[in-house]
Parts: sequence; C-alpha cells; structure tokens
Amino acid sequence: MRSGLSQALPFLLPLLLLGACQPPKVDLDDDEAAAESLIRDGVVAVSPRRPDAGAIEHTLRFPEPHTHYVEVESIFPTDGEDEVTLFMAVWTPGSYLVREFAGHVEHLRAATLAGEPLGATKSQKNRWTVSTGGEDQVVVRYRVYANLMSVQSSFVDDDLVVLNGAGIFLCPVGRLGLEHDVSIELGETHPAIATSLPPHPDGGRRFVASSYDVLVDSPIVAGEGEVRNFDVGGASFELWTFGGGAFWDHDRAAEDVRTLVEVEAGFWGTIPFERYLFLNVAGTNGGGLEHLESTLMMTGRFSTRRDEDYRKWLGLVSHEFFHAWNAKRLRPVELGPFDYENENHTPSLWIVEGLTSYYDDLLLMRAGLLTEAQYLERVQRNIGGLMNRPGRTVQSLSAASFDSWVKYYRRDENSRNSTISYYNKGSVVGFVLDAYVREVTGGQSSLDDVMRLVYERHSGARGYTPEDFRAAVREVVGESAPAGDGGDEGEGGHGAEGEASGVDALLDAWVDGTSELSFEEALDYYGLAFEGEADAEAERPDGRADGDGDDDDDTAGWLGVKQTGGFVTEVRRDGPAYGAGFSHDDELLAIDGFRVRDLAVHLARYRPGDTVSVTLARRGRLREISVTLGRAPGEDVYSLTDSDPLTAQQRSHRAAWLEDVTDVPAPAPATDQDVVEASAQNPAPAPAAAPSVVAPPPVPAAPGDDPGQEGQSGEQNPGAQEEG
Repeated sequence: MRSGLSQALPFLLPLLLLGACQPPKVDLDDDEAAAESLIRDGVVAVSPRRPDAGAIEHTLRFPEPHTHYVEVESIFPTDGEDEVTLFMAVWTPGSYLVREFAGHVEHLRAATLAGEPLGATKSQKNRWTVSTGGEDQVVVRYRVYANLMSVQSSFVDDDLVVLNGAGIFLCPVGRLGLEHDVSIELGETHPAIATSLPPHPDGGRRFVASSYDVLVDSPIVAGEGEVRNFDVGGASFELWTFGGGAFWDHDRAAEDVRTLVEVEAGFWGTIPFERYLFLNVAGTNGGGLEHLESTLMMTGRFSTRRDEDYRKWLGLVSHEFFHAWNAKRLRPVELGPFDYENENHTPSLWIVEGLTSYYDDLLLMRAGLLTEAQYLERVQRNIGGLMNRPGRTVQSLSAASFDSWVKYYRRDENSRNSTISYYNKGSVVGFVLDAYVREVTGGQSSLDDVMRLVYERHSGARGYTPEDFRAAVREVVGESAPAGDGGDEGEGGHGAEGEASGVDALLDAWVDGTSELSFEEALDYYGLAFEGEADAEAERPDGRADGDGDDDDDTAGWLGVKQTGGFVTEVRRDGPAYGAGFSHDDELLAIDGFRVRDLAVHLARYRPGDTVSVTLARRGRLREISVTLGRAPGEDVYSLTDSDPLTAQQRSHRAAWLEDVTDVPAPAPATDQDVVEASAQNPAPAPAAAPSVVAPPPVPAAPGDDPGQEGQSGEQNPGAQEEG
C-alpha cells in the first residue's frame, strides 16, 4: 500500500513546493490512491471533463463582493430559433419552499457575441424571452443580489462566497440536458474554492456540469478554507471547512466524519459515487442541505469546542450524508424529474426526512460517537417533542409531507396547534416501526433491511410510491400483500371484513391517520420505560390534567401560552388559555390585579386548578378573562429508564439495535441503477469500479494565475420566547 506512494514522490515534488500557495490540506490516507491522482499545473486535480460543443457558458464575476452582488454572463445556443426563453428555478432541491429566486435578479440585458443589443423581455415572474436576431448564440448579462447566509440560498461578501445554483443560473426552457461550462473569477481574498463539479481540462477556476440538474445540485463555496481528505471503499471524501480558522478542530472532525462515513456506507452496502464533499461553513448560522455528491452545512465556528455542540454537528453530518442514498438516489416518484418552476408535492417526505432523522443519531451511536445515554436522551426528546405538539391530532404524517410547501416552511402562531413536523414524527415512527419489524421477525430483520430492500428495488430512475414502501415492509416481516394488490389474504394485509391489519393497519394509523402512537411495545422490546410512568399518566398525552390544587403540590400553574415582550405569540390548543378566549397578540398586563413582568415567575405563585383573573389588552382595549390554570405537559414525562426488571433478552434486543453493524456487506462499487441525479430526466454519470484516478479536491490557482472562482434543514431562531 505504501510502496505506490513512495514511487510517486518524484512526481508529487512540484505540488509540495507549491504548498505555501495552496489552502492547508491534510491527507488522512497515505496509500497508493494519492499516487494515482492527476498532477496538473502543479496542483492535485480531479479528473477534468471537457463540455460538449453546444454547452452553455457561464462566467461569474465579483467586482465588489462587499456589496453582495455576483455578476453573471451566460452564452446560450439558439438552435436557430427566433427567440429563446430562459427560466430561473423558484426553489432549490432538498428544500421544499418556493423561494422566488428571480426576485434578486437585476439589470438583465441580452446581446450578440459582437456586442450588438438584443431584445430581452420578462415574460413571467421567473422567465425572460430573448430575441436572437438570427444569431447562433446570444449573451445574457445580469446581476444577482446574494446576502442570505443559509444553506438554501446564496451569500457573497469580501471573504466568503456561497453559491446555490438554483438562484444564480438561468437555463433555456426544455433544455435541462445541456451541459454547462462555469468560470468563476475571484481575487486572492477567496483563495480556496470547493465544489463537487469536475474541473474543465483547460484549468483555472473553471468547472463543468453535465446537465442543469447537476449544476443546481452542486453548491460552490469560496474563501479561506481548510480541507481534510480520506478514502472509504474506493471513494474519495473531502471535508472542507470555511471560516473555522484556529477555532475549528479540523483533524478531530475529519477522523469522526471518516468513522461515520464507514458506518453509513456499511449500512447501505454500496457507495454510489467516486467523490463526495462535505462543505462546512463555520460562522453563526446553522443548517444543512443534501446534494448529489456533496452537502452544504452551516454551524457555529466554536462547535468543536463544546461537546454538545459538536455532537449536534456530527448529527447534521450524519443526516446529510444519509441523504446521499435516501433522497438523492432513493426518492419518491414525485421528486424526479423535477419541475423547477412549481411545487413538487409528495406524501413521502416522512421517509426522505423523517426516517433519515431516525437514522442520523442511531448511526452516530453505532459509530461510537454517542454513548447509549446520549442516544436515548435524543429518542426521548423526539418523543416528547411530538407528544407535546397539539397538531399531532390534527395533521397526519403523509399530509404534513404533502403540505410542506405551504405549511412546514410557512409557520405562523397557530402552526403548533394544526401541524406536525415530518422530521420529528417521521423519526418517532421510524423508532416504533423498527421495533415492530424486529419483534415480529424474532430479531432476524429490522427497518435497516426495509431501507436496503427499497433501495435495491427503487433507487435510480424508478422512484417509489407509498405502496412500494409498504410492500417492502410487508415482505421483510413476512406478510402477504392485501387483497386487490395481487396477493392473497394471509397474515397482515386485510382481514375477512376488509379492514387493514398488520403492517397496513399500523401505517394507516401512524402515517395516514392522527391517532396517538403507542410506545409500550417498542419500549418493552428494548427493555425501556418512561420514568414515573404511573404518576405521569394524568399529564399525558395532552396536558389537560387540572391538578387538585393541593398545598403540597409545588407544580406551577400553566396558562398554555407563549409570549415575547409581554405579547402573546402562541396559544396552545390543549391549554387553559385557548378555551378561555386568549388570542395571539394579546398584551398580558396583570394577574389578579398585579402587574405581570415575568410570566413564569408570576405563575409559580399558583397551582394547577387555581382560577385567576387576567387583565390583557387586545387591539387597544382592556379585557378581564377568568381562567383555571392547568398543569404543563413537560417533556420530562418521556424520560427513558431501564425496565424493572431488565431481562437478558431485552438487553440482547437493545444491543442488536444500537450496536450491530456486522451483518451488512462491505461497501462495493455501485451499479448504474444505484445512481440517479436530482432529477431522473438525465442519466447520471456511471459510478466507478476501482477507478484509476481517485479524485482529490479542486485547488485554487497559485498566485499569478488568472483570477478565478461558490437548504430541515436549519431554521433560523425566531427569538427567545417566554412560556407559561
């Protein structure tokens, strides 16, 4: 393994001499893969790709990056047409909200290659029609304002550039399959550039996308960055961190990410790409968004210095990398080919995001990056978060998935009452479904097997339907298909009276219904129980318990409202204030005639069952409302502890759940069916089988070269709220 590298050292010498000109990078693997890397222009480079002759050419310039503008110049083929209609996407893959990126476009103009002006008219909110004047090619120039630091958008300033292609590039309508040639002109203030796009063979800061789908699914980040490289299963991985500086522990992060990659690749049994990038922007924001061969993540720059923050970051890494399979290659049928100009609804986001949320922490546990106590604390937090959300009895999991475009990403003061998170409930359903599969199969199978079976059957261009997923669960647990679906009525399916049973009954209730989840069987299977379960019964599941108001009870009274600055921001459907007539935007002034300055402190003087008179102002008029206080439905009700007694069998079940990763085949080269681009419209590049060139990171040009070249799931914190 090491002999190959020693033979390559003479060829690597130019690279070493140029090291001072390159961003700091450390290879974690010291094997012959390094020797097989191409040496081009004195730097290690990814295998170059030359675009087709008819490719769209884009040049991005940043003459005044502190103003947050990127100037775009694009050359489009006309195919002899009198007019060319161009569109900009209204959303970005992986983030299900219409974001109207075209609203940031300014000064769009068109011309011939010789500079003669051509007509360019905005024909729709995100479309422009360009008169070609009989030319074979037209040049379109415009500016994009980019000042939103998030994984779903773009950001430009004088030391960092983050580009999401959906809000930057135009594409001719109906021509998603054209190749794109992207040149990026940036000064020395942005020395490092990272993207999963392969470089152009002419060098410089120039890249190639095989289609529009790949272009908008390959974010670009530029600035002061450090990279750590490692190989797993024949694939090359790069962990880039921008903005972390000396505050970020690059080596620790890389070692832990490598461990996680090994576990997740082992889980799926295949690695469907040659090269994958973790693009980590360390600053003040948070979130992550999956992409075809990369992920864009944002986190606090001090996250590696606080263990809990670091574990959260590892959870983000785990989540986004799991999406490389479950989202980018295994997808609902509705999510490919993409319609970039409209919403793409699916009832199956709970599989895409919810089951990924179930596995992100579980695989951290299996990788040894969480203790059992830390992992179980996350399980109980997920359960408590669901059970303390009144909307769980209103919106089903499939409805939450379908309506993500209009509800999940458009929250208001009533969202907690009327909606659920398909991330949260999907994760909890994953927990109970996994336990169910393990129990009914005698521990021989699990949800892991369901996921791998669905991947085997439906990854690539096929996609899956809700019934396809159910069929996989039935197959793994040994149930026959329900009558009418090509199967006999056997165990599971539908009973003699046509009612669903087995897997279908469970998923009807858990996914398509709003009935309460039962945790007893899942917890018992693993030897777990809720702490103080008997005493807490009155507090679960909806928090309506009145309490008896005894003097010995020191529990504070509860109104069921949230407030900020004295104004009500949320009234819970399951709380006393809801039925008493409180409203959003009421100003809380006094309780029993005494001024309220700190609601929690004030309510601590009362007990559940006490009746109080609340003075409030609504639209400028004073009101008095009488309300009987309740008992707050705390999440600590769902704290997990060992069953008493904890049997040897339960210990074995728990160990198999949390620790067993040995039954999964080692990662193997992917087949064509393993790979699908963000849209199934265009075939994905064939994955490598023992590639002769392992792809290291793109490296910025050395000084003196031409200047050249940058999505739940993080939501911004809306601000602190006081609850009572």
